[in-house]
Amino acid sequence: ILAKTGISTVPASDITGDIGVSPIAAAAMTGFSLIADSSNTFSTSTQVTGQCFAADYTSPTPSIMVTAILDMEAAYTDAAGRSISADANLNVNAGLISGETFVPGVYMWGSDIMFSSDIYLKGNDQSLFIFQTTGNVVVGAGAKVILQDDGSGSTPLASNIVWQVAGYVDAGTTSHLEGIFLVKTKAVFKTGSSLNGRILAQTACTLDTATITQPAAAEPAAK
Repeated sequence: ILAKTGISTVPASDITGDIGVSPIAAAAMTGFSLIADSSNTFSTSTQVTGQCFAADYTSPTPSIMVTAILDMEAAYTDAAGRSISADANLNVNAGLISGETFVPGVYMWGSDIMFSSDIYLKGNDQSLFIFQTTGNVVVGAGAKVILQDDGSGSTPLASNIVWQVAGYVDAGTTSHLEGIFLVKTKAVFKTGSSLNGRILAQTACTLDTATITQPAAAEPAAK
């Protein structure tokens, strides 16, 4: 999880992977009961299987965080600039996508993306999905992103699923999401929600007893 203005948790959340904030200071990571490492280059938390970083920690952490934020912004711009891969991928169901099945490609909505029941991403471990919206992503309680095998013997990887969100992300209670969330504003993961992926928010990230798991890295395509 990377955010500019803060990361908060209502304990106990369960995060596998690192978290960090910049340019704001470590005090903006709230609810984690941070324990500073003796080097003061990072801290730890019982809610994080990984390390916690902030702009006010000892060098080289500040410069690393500046680079991370620049990379996050560049990734957002890159994802937003991708063209849809088919005319049918524009404004699918006007953003009301409950029950929809998506195949690999670039999709774009000029509205919110909303689903209150499961959606399906059908592909394999080489498939790329990019979902772009000029609005928000709003996920109902208990709704899930389900990854399906296209017959190749593998399913899509969360690291190959990108959500470029110009507004905010609101993950409802006990919902489950997959992918990398590049969010222009905030990301809110409500009670019992989960994500196999990453949250890269240009404002804040709020967790309420949520589970966030860093995804496995994508393997290079076979030549």
